[in-house]
Amino acid sequence: MADPSPPNHGSGDIKDAYSAAEALPTRRDSMKKRLSFAHEDMQNVQDGTMPSTLAGVVPLTAEGYSIYSNIQDGKASIEHQIDINVVDLFDVQSNKEISLEEVMDGLRYVMEYRIKGGRFPSLDYDIMKRLADGLLMNMGHAEKKGRFDQSHALSEDADVAFQLFGEFLLEVQEFRQAVGEKPVSDLRHSLKLDVRCGAGSTVQEQQSSVALIALLTTIYPQFSDWKELVKSDGQGDVQRCMQEHADFVKAEKMPEMGGVILAPQALCFDRRIKRCLKMYRTSLETGLPSEAIPALQEHYGKNVLPQPPKTSALKMIWAQLTDFMILLLLAVAVLMAATKDFIPMAVLLIVVVLNTIIGFTQEYKAGKALDALTKLSVPKAQVLRDGATSMIDSDELVPGDIVILEEGESVPADLRLAEVSQLEIIESILTGESVAVNKDPKEIRTLTRKLPLGDCKGNAFMATVVAKGRGKGIVVRTGRLTEMGKISAAITGHTKVMTPVQRKLVMLGKLLVVFAIVLCAAMAGIKIGYHHPVGESLKVALSLAVSVIPEGLVAVVTVTMALGVRRMALRKAIVRTLPAVETLGSVTFICSDKTGTLTEGKMGAAELWTSNGLKYGFTESTSLDPNKGDVTLASATGEAPEVLGKTLDQMPAQMLISLMVSSLCNNSSVVMREADPTAATTIPVDVEDADLETEKEVVVPGAPEWKGIGDPTEVALVVAAQKAGFPKSFFQDLGYNRIYEQAFDSERKVMSVVYSAPLEGQPSDHFEFVLAKGAPEEILNRCIGYLPTVEPAAVASPLDILKPGQPELTQPVTEGFYDHVSEASGRMADEGLRVLGLAYKRVLVNGGGVSDQGIGDGLDDVNKMKSEKEAVPPSHLQTNVDILTASNVAQADDDEEEEEIPPGYAESDFVFLGLIGLIDPARAGVQESVRICKEAGITVVMITGDHIKTASAIAKELGILEEGGRAIKGEELDLLSEQAIAELEPFPNVFARVSPDNKLKLVTALQSRGESVAMTGDGVNDAPAIKAANVGVAMGIAGTDITKQAADIVLANDNFNTIVEAVEEGRRVFDNILKFIVYLLSCNCAEIFLFLLCSIVNVDLPFTVTMILWANIIADVPPAMALGVEPAEPGLMNRPPRSPKRGILTITSLAVILFQSFSMMLLTFGVYMWADRSPEHLDYAHAEAFTFLTTLQLLQGFLSRTMRTSVFRVKFFGNRWMIYGVMISFILMIIGIYTPGFNGVLNLVPVNGITWAKVVVGCIIMVILSELEKLVLRRTGWTI
Repeated sequence: MADPSPPNHGSGDIKDAYSAAEALPTRRDSMKKRLSFAHEDMQNVQDGTMPSTLAGVVPLTAEGYSIYSNIQDGKASIEHQIDINVVDLFDVQSNKEISLEEVMDGLRYVMEYRIKGGRFPSLDYDIMKRLADGLLMNMGHAEKKGRFDQSHALSEDADVAFQLFGEFLLEVQEFRQAVGEKPVSDLRHSLKLDVRCGAGSTVQEQQSSVALIALLTTIYPQFSDWKELVKSDGQGDVQRCMQEHADFVKAEKMPEMGGVILAPQALCFDRRIKRCLKMYRTSLETGLPSEAIPALQEHYGKNVLPQPPKTSALKMIWAQLTDFMILLLLAVAVLMAATKDFIPMAVLLIVVVLNTIIGFTQEYKAGKALDALTKLSVPKAQVLRDGATSMIDSDELVPGDIVILEEGESVPADLRLAEVSQLEIIESILTGESVAVNKDPKEIRTLTRKLPLGDCKGNAFMATVVAKGRGKGIVVRTGRLTEMGKISAAITGHTKVMTPVQRKLVMLGKLLVVFAIVLCAAMAGIKIGYHHPVGESLKVALSLAVSVIPEGLVAVVTVTMALGVRRMALRKAIVRTLPAVETLGSVTFICSDKTGTLTEGKMGAAELWTSNGLKYGFTESTSLDPNKGDVTLASATGEAPEVLGKTLDQMPAQMLISLMVSSLCNNSSVVMREADPTAATTIPVDVEDADLETEKEVVVPGAPEWKGIGDPTEVALVVAAQKAGFPKSFFQDLGYNRIYEQAFDSERKVMSVVYSAPLEGQPSDHFEFVLAKGAPEEILNRCIGYLPTVEPAAVASPLDILKPGQPELTQPVTEGFYDHVSEASGRMADEGLRVLGLAYKRVLVNGGGVSDQGIGDGLDDVNKMKSEKEAVPPSHLQTNVDILTASNVAQADDDEEEEEIPPGYAESDFVFLGLIGLIDPARAGVQESVRICKEAGITVVMITGDHIKTASAIAKELGILEEGGRAIKGEELDLLSEQAIAELEPFPNVFARVSPDNKLKLVTALQSRGESVAMTGDGVNDAPAIKAANVGVAMGIAGTDITKQAADIVLANDNFNTIVEAVEEGRRVFDNILKFIVYLLSCNCAEIFLFLLCSIVNVDLPFTVTMILWANIIADVPPAMALGVEPAEPGLMNRPPRSPKRGILTITSLAVILFQSFSMMLLTFGVYMWADRSPEHLDYAHAEAFTFLTTLQLLQGFLSRTMRTSVFRVKFFGNRWMIYGVMISFILMIIGIYTPGFNGVLNLVPVNGITWAKVVVGCIIMVILSELEKLVLRRTGWTI
């Protein structure tokens, strides 16, 4: 180690820098002796001895803990809290759910109330090393000082990080060691002392900088020259600050920061109640004092949800009217008014009005999701303040308030429950689960600040409803930081992007405008060049502009998608936004929940493997009816399984005790719901409706049904025991009563219960036993023996195994047995089963005749004495809040130590029984739907909260996860940024143990790589991801109202097959939109090319302006509308999805348009040039050209029914609307030609049979050309 002599500060003697020059060496030496890592003390740490602390710090125990701390458990709690914040320090840049301010508040609170003052001078080195790195990384954050000022000021969070760096340096030995290992260049770069002492810095920044320089130069010899810690151009500013704030050289501490230091808002599910009361400076008996509320509200803010942006109805209408396609239609209407064609103008204006009404309605409905959020706030809350209960406005609540919950009330904020009495809360608004959740105030130990909402048994969340019982809770989160507030902010803050069809139609409209202007200007220029009248030439050009712009496009698109909505509704997919119909057709990723969507959503016991190696199965395991299904014993020889009897003497001992564990170590039940005479059940029957084969439902009277109450996994275990003939009531009738429970938590992964049972012949005495279930590895690790095969003669009844005084039948757990169980567990998991281990143990009690064995009653001789702890002096400047709430803090005991568990009830020394495997079977047809998706080029991704092995097995069964595929866990997803997720190769097909919060991250990551994503969900937590997805899909049965309102599509049957059918319908809709766009542009371009060619060769134009407009009216809309309901072409789902980046028209489709338009144009031009165009016969030539081209256009409507397939391979009457549309258009054409008077208005004259013969020949040629075109497309495989 370095020489302990006083360090040399280098050039520019530090005596000149500090005003107290002569006193400094003495001061420095004094601090070196009292700071643990000054010179020789650094060696002490490496040798394992504990160095000294600052003067005035309380003494330590031999283990290195302050006598004020609650020894090891308190230390572990602090390290746990710091570790959570350290993880967030490194994740804060990439995780939008975390703010640096929130992390700094958490660390500052831990420092002020848990560490400062010598409470815990020694903490885990690895945590401290990462903390030092995290603080250094975040103390340089800057923000611009002004709009025109290019300089940057350090942010407030950066100042807090700097302050905490100095305070941890003073308080924690391992932190000092970690800092001492840093290169001086790293400290110079991160500390930014030149900025903190430069122009524009605050007094607080300057004082903190001087104090930290004094600490660093004093503690570490390698940092003794302060100039090495500062950039050369800033050393002058630093020296000036040291002269101005010399007092902080002698202070041996960091300057106090202003502001109130209060507990950060957090769920605190891992904190005990008394610790929470101290954190929020409150009391269960008196609550907060009213005088402290204003300061707390100023610090925490009001308890109100983020308000969604309000858009007025007028703005919505204006947005619809300023849409590019609508402006295009209005421009065309103006052009028609300019040519005095008022009837077509009126038709266009009607289209504009209808489209505006439809668009406004869709946007208004979409905004309902935001409006619904404002209704979730609870108006009133029953709160305890000043020792009295009163009703107040819920927006007045602050963290620390004590809220009283009664049956039927809504929870006004996020609470940490402190007292409960049979409290059950319905959290369906958040989770989608309609079953009430039993609440338990016991803390849950976990290694992360994030825990699935369903596991937060000690919390109550805003807007959830108390179904039963009552409780008292501490407000721990309010307003925007509540679970509902975060969801509200995510929904209101995410803007919905334009769908592919909307973007493509806008682009098409712009291209058509340019195309129309160029061609019409060219034609008008040619006409004028041939010395035709300018006015007439411009009028014809305007008419052609009307011709080339498909004015029926918006109307046809809207009607086509609306018809698609109807067809999808018949398939149980309810569409809430019209564009979602087409967007489905371009989906490249379907991210689907597993439970209830890919699977039946019903857990059932599939296999029970007992410790003697036998396999039992269950028939009809997912049926809740206990009268349906049996238990079978698998044959070792491959024969048919043996059906077991349902009596006590017919059931093997291992099987019976295992079923007892399944039934009694359980908080769920299955009950029969009585028949409701007013209810009805729907039964599907096959019908054929138009072009769609679907199901129709008939209604039958209501019938009774079995209903599972509680966790689906536990319900499945109850059902398994019932099907075997041993329900809970069987054991209750024997006098078995539960007397103790240790609930399951994510850390232990075990649940255990203790039952008491009477001893035969000794009514006053009883025996007890413990039953346990949980993760197989956790159960097995807690076992010392296992139950081998029990011969019938060994015991009078299988239940006697549990009684005290019976012969010991167990065998010790060996390494070979451990491997045997591990192999069985792995096999079951690989088969897609959720595996649980089962175990038991006897608790020998008084009256059992074996008390001399020393085990005793589980409740005997429990030492509940707690160590008294001295009060710790305040370590920060007291505020008004500190003073007002001091009595609450003083009366709250600290209870960091673990709750004492009766020795006999400890989860250890178990006897292993076996493994039970549960399965949520795949839905019928899902495997085929996944195969269809793959052929269609769509990647299916499974998202589940299930175990990764179980999820992977189900995914393999369904074909989602193939050889070489990838599955990752949610905890791995948490560590990746959106960019890193997007770059995963191969992209995972299975995301297991994923929380709803991860879904939004997954959606944005996929969208960033150009994918079109459909996302499913049911709970409110899923709403942000559903809203952000290209197509949000909500569950109609399990989904919440907010989720449905945020979604584009709602599945009435929660079935994945319905999503695939909806994708097929979306492709059909886009295909039909493309067909009528190609049809409209082909017909309209044929007209403009015909006029352009006639202008070039300088012949009279074949149509008058009136004929052009009449042709557009009769030939455009009816056939195009009919194409919108065209049945899907064969092989539709064998094509890859259309890229969202691809335009609505490809090079191939443009080539098709040109080919069709040139075919019609050249045939018509030939007929027109062949006709007698002399002045006296010119009107007939015009009528013949009009008849010929219009008939070809109507024929093209038939030919456009397919893009690749031969028209002769489709049913002629497959689209009866096409027949009706063409007939209507043809009749209108005949009326216009042959009706006297009306034909004069249109400048038409009747045509003879020769003209019709020409029309027939032209149609035959057109059919041949069309078939040749489709043959080329089929052979080349070009994308249309």
